[in-house]
Amino acid sequence: MDPHAVPLLRRADLVERGWHSRRVRRELDVGFLRSIRPGMYARAADVDGLSREEKIVVKARALARTSGSPPVFCGLTAAALLGLPCLRDDGGLHVLTAESRPSSGAGVVRHRSLTEGTELVEVEGLRCTPLARTMADVARAETREVSVSIADAALRARAFSSPGRYDVEDAERLREEALSWARTSPRGRRAAEKVLLFADGRAQLPGESVSRLRLHDLGFAPPSLQVGVPGPHGNTYWVDFGLDDVAAWGEFDGRVKYRGIAAAEGKTPQRVIEEEKRREDWIRGTTRRHVARWGWEDLGDAATLGLRLAAFGITPPRGGARSAHRGAQ
Repeated sequence: MDPHAVPLLRRADLVERGWHSRRVRRELDVGFLRSIRPGMYARAADVDGLSREEKIVVKARALARTSGSPPVFCGLTAAALLGLPCLRDDGGLHVLTAESRPSSGAGVVRHRSLTEGTELVEVEGLRCTPLARTMADVARAETREVSVSIADAALRARAFSSPGRYDVEDAERLREEALSWARTSPRGRRAAEKVLLFADGRAQLPGESVSRLRLHDLGFAPPSLQVGVPGPHGNTYWVDFGLDDVAAWGEFDGRVKYRGIAAAEGKTPQRVIEEEKRREDWIRGTTRRHVARWGWEDLGDAATLGLRLAAFGITPPRGGARSAHRGAQ
């Protein structure tokens, strides 16, 4: 279900239906209702199947419904509203406030920032910080993994068009705008600059963004992203990572990735896997390069991914290549 269309139920709405406190508690206990925030509920059937980002959007809508003035969302909450991937939900709704000493209410994290005169964007009636500022705010406050995933996705949303077209100039304009926002405050500035310089919108999925960090930590040179390899019958096979310094290819395999391919092309997951196997054999045979595949279970840290790559005969060049990377150190 579209998170903007999920019906939200106030306590008053439930009372009108004859559901007083005892009935509400019972429906929560048996799992028919879900508490979205104090005094605001939704049917479990409407929210349980939503993604992490979509659930954040539902919580933001609930806060907006119960606030005296329209909140301005920022940070991870703004990222979710803008359709960017969030590797975690910290449980709070992040909003901007002009108060000199902001306090936090139930499930709300207020950030001191003047919004008057600041350009905001509106998503389905909810106000939030624009793309560049959201990138900067997240990069200042979150882990590398969360920050790079969001920055990559933001650049991709601005500059990538399929198949394989990436407007570098447009991406750089957004990056510079985000860097300008990051430099308005000393808090987290250095970390934000590293993340934003490292970001690349050619990464398709959060797993690819985290993979780039792990490859960087292992000492590989910056990989080529979404590399086209000529396939049979004049078509093109796209590979996630070109590890050019060691003449190898890398592919991030996420279950969501294969489900997405199957759904988009009207194929069964088994058919997709069989075609992927033929595709990999072709790439390995025509390029004479090793091909390694890995998933989320291999991305807990750099050492784990290093062991996975070594199993395919792929190791970093002697001495590493970290000096070749922009940012993310």
